[in-house]
Amino acid sequence: MIEFDQRQASFHLSNGRISFVLAIIREKYVLQRYLGSAIRSFHDSNSLRLTDRGFASNPDSTDRKFSVNELPLACPTRGTGDYRLPVLTIVQSGQRRHIDLSYAGYEILAGKPGLTGLPATYVEQVAAAETLKIELVDQIANVKVPLFYTIFQALDIIATHQEVTNCGQQPVMIENCQSLSLDLPPQKLDWLSLYGAHTKEANLNRHPLYPGIQKIESARGTSSPQHQPFFALMAPETTEYNGEVYAFHLIYSGNFMGAVEVDQYGNIRAQLGLNPDTFTWQLTAQETFVAPEVIINYSTSGLNGMSQNFQHLYQANLVAPQFRRRSRPILINTWETMHFDLTAEKCLDLARQAAKLGIELFVLDDGWFKGRNDDTSSLGDWIADETKFPAGISRLAQQIRQLGLQFGLWFEPEMVSRNSDLYRRHPDWCLQVPAYPATESRCQLVLDLTRNDVQDYLITVFRRYLGTGQVDYIKWDMNRHLTDVYAAELADIQQGEAWHRYVLGLYRILAVLTKEFPDVLFEGCSSGGGRFDPGMLYYMPQTWTSDNTDALSRVMIQNGYSLLYPPITLGAHVSRVPNQQVGRQTSLQTRFDVARFGNLGYELDLTKLSENKKQAIMEQISTAKQTRVLMQFGRFYRLETAAINYQAWLIINADQSEFNVLIFQKLVQPAQQYPVFKLHYLDPKRNYRTDSGQIFGGDELMRVGLTLPWVKADFYTYTYHFQAI
Repeated sequence: MIEFDQRQASFHLSNGRISFVLAIIREKYVLQRYLGSAIRSFHDSNSLRLTDRGFASNPDSTDRKFSVNELPLACPTRGTGDYRLPVLTIVQSGQRRHIDLSYAGYEILAGKPGLTGLPATYVEQVAAAETLKIELVDQIANVKVPLFYTIFQALDIIATHQEVTNCGQQPVMIENCQSLSLDLPPQKLDWLSLYGAHTKEANLNRHPLYPGIQKIESARGTSSPQHQPFFALMAPETTEYNGEVYAFHLIYSGNFMGAVEVDQYGNIRAQLGLNPDTFTWQLTAQETFVAPEVIINYSTSGLNGMSQNFQHLYQANLVAPQFRRRSRPILINTWETMHFDLTAEKCLDLARQAAKLGIELFVLDDGWFKGRNDDTSSLGDWIADETKFPAGISRLAQQIRQLGLQFGLWFEPEMVSRNSDLYRRHPDWCLQVPAYPATESRCQLVLDLTRNDVQDYLITVFRRYLGTGQVDYIKWDMNRHLTDVYAAELADIQQGEAWHRYVLGLYRILAVLTKEFPDVLFEGCSSGGGRFDPGMLYYMPQTWTSDNTDALSRVMIQNGYSLLYPPITLGAHVSRVPNQQVGRQTSLQTRFDVARFGNLGYELDLTKLSENKKQAIMEQISTAKQTRVLMQFGRFYRLETAAINYQAWLIINADQSEFNVLIFQKLVQPAQQYPVFKLHYLDPKRNYRTDSGQIFGGDELMRVGLTLPWVKADFYTYTYHFQAI
């Protein structure tokens, strides 16, 4: 899949679906020449136009037309004539902020190498991918920078990252290390990103690119609900179904920056990687720094094509292999049922009722450990509260498992309360800047995960519970962002490393636990979607999508996340009404219909429901189990609607023989329109039967469409299940 043309000094990465071309000029500069639909070969038809520009710097004093300020550089740096965004900034001894890299060679590697200490996509079969490694060097700085580009055999995806090695004897300081820098020629493109807040995650922001720099970032210690570490560039006419998209996603769970610069000549530079405002790294002699991986995703099939690329990649090449085709259990969570008012007897009563209704996993949420009666104390003391659970957690787990349910347990391991035994023993284990008072959030401080002893303590805590074999599921929560980021065990000159070392410490804990307990299902959570990113998916194959479980809000949140993640990764629960977050009343059926397009669970006090509601939930669970394979492993698509009052989704299996459709009506309107909803992605040559017995051709459903009956109800869901005949 990777060819080197020695005559042109160009690399052509192609799998017959996409092509990515890099070239070397003047035996020094590595340029990006093309990214897009597959071409048979590259012969420099888009040859560079070099012009004597005003205020341009000329590396070759004999050629005023040659300047790096317009070149589509693979690894641009400051100080050599490129005044645009740099991908790498290094400080040498004597405070020399200068690096001048030159091409030094290449390797073509079979398969895909892993990234030391970091999550990354992988392939199990060597033939499924090939990797180009291009080496750049600065002989004066004694720095080596290999660039990695992996092309997958069956996906419109390129995975890329860079590494930096100090080959000298004196330390150097990295001040900026982006994982991606991609230059595109002048063209009209729109920017798309996902922004939000706690309980309002994953909103779409789309606007035309403008001259100058536009960027998103997190400086919160996590990927954050404010901005997903993702953005896309697309043609203005791109829709869900058609059009060109370049998309970029960072496999990382900490501070990041994504930026696009449109220069004075219309050239477009896209970058994504670690946030330089919260990052430095002292690179000692012979040490290598590895930057996180970025996914480059190219689609000519619109946003749904982009989404399919991401969703397939993450389910097949990022999630742990044992969870790729493993169905997720339907769960009951105690939080909205009991909050902190937990007892073993109440848990068992809830579990007995859950088992009768067909629920498969019981999750004991916050409030189970000693002294935890509200959110002001006890974080860090992961011992069962003897008043609430006199026989301990293992006994409760054993009793619940005897009812036929799996057992899950909630932790917030990265945090500590001042009012806790752990803090009283180890106040030095917290992030805190010397001489300043620590900043609390929700009466919590943050443990210093840069420390090996803190990491080892948390690993020991989890071994205590997971080693019993009684715990099948862990909900890993994180309910505040980082402040006072100072790591006491790091030297003063290394304090800029603390943000990144925190994430590396988290990854080390998760790597150890998931290796020792590979069958335990971990769910990531950060007050919902506060740390929903591909880095966490590598260890935790599902994420609690949002604390907001209101059906109308969730339609929009899940719709946003669907741009990137498959439904099986999106935790989605049916909770009580009025909704805890927004106070809205929606029907039990509507809440179920939305939640089943994610990873279904319930947060209701089943012991207090009427018999009619219990029967309805039993029927919902039966339906969910019958279509679980389709809903969890089918292909998810967003359907365009003519009226903004509706949201429409479709999930179809790989052979197009079965699919489900959800159309969500937000509000009843006076003088109601009757829009026609055209389906997509069906087999036009097949006939499909609904559960009510109606038969339609795939071509009719796609070209003619469906008209909905008028139902006078806000927040109403129309659902259709079709099977081919």
